[in-house]
Amino acid sequence: MMSQAAQIAPAMISWLDLFGIAVFAASGALAAAQRKQTLVTFSFFALITGVGGGTVRDLLIGAPVFWVQDWRFAATCLLMAGLVWMTPRHVWNARALDWFDAVGIAIYAVFGTWKSLTLGVPLLPAMMMGVITACVGGIIRDVLAGEPSILLKPEIYVTAAALASGLFGLLLFIGLPVLPAAILSATAGFALRAMAIWKGWAIPAYRG
Repeated sequence: MMSQAAQIAPAMISWLDLFGIAVFAASGALAAAQRKQTLVTFSFFALITGVGGGTVRDLLIGAPVFWVQDWRFAATCLLMAGLVWMTPRHVWNARALDWFDAVGIAIYAVFGTWKSLTLGVPLLPAMMMGVITACVGGIIRDVLAGEPSILLKPEIYVTAAALASGLFGLLLFIGLPVLPAAILSATAGFALRAMAIWKGWAIPAYRG
């Protein structure tokens, strides 16, 4: 499975990685915009949201921290912070942050699983690394912004990341090629998160 996961073109993966970073960074910058913060805060929120989950993943699996090795990731975060900073607030939909997050968690849950598999992490822990990659940046962003962590809300968020990473691992396990498995899994994760945003779907809470 590890060799199969490594078959996808490195250039394609690199662009997908940058796109996921850009989407997450935009959500971080939007969190700063909602609080009318300075450009410095925009940049910090964009960076921590963009690379937070991947940083924790790399530290846990013993890989070089990706954004320290490649300047493009930090540059992408700073660029997105600048773009959001220069855009009038009325341009952004009230739930734009949620939609950027939905795209980001779908892509990064799959990407985090894929990277872990290519580095020899077994399937189940690799899927967990996918969830961590997708969710930790947003959790850190919310904590820094003084918002209740998404983990403390019944809203479907981590579950969408788990669906994307789990389905990706399952599809690879049954022999589906990497690219279609990635597309199907990311689509499923995004669809679940999108329905949660649109319809207010939530996980039943403990009632004691």
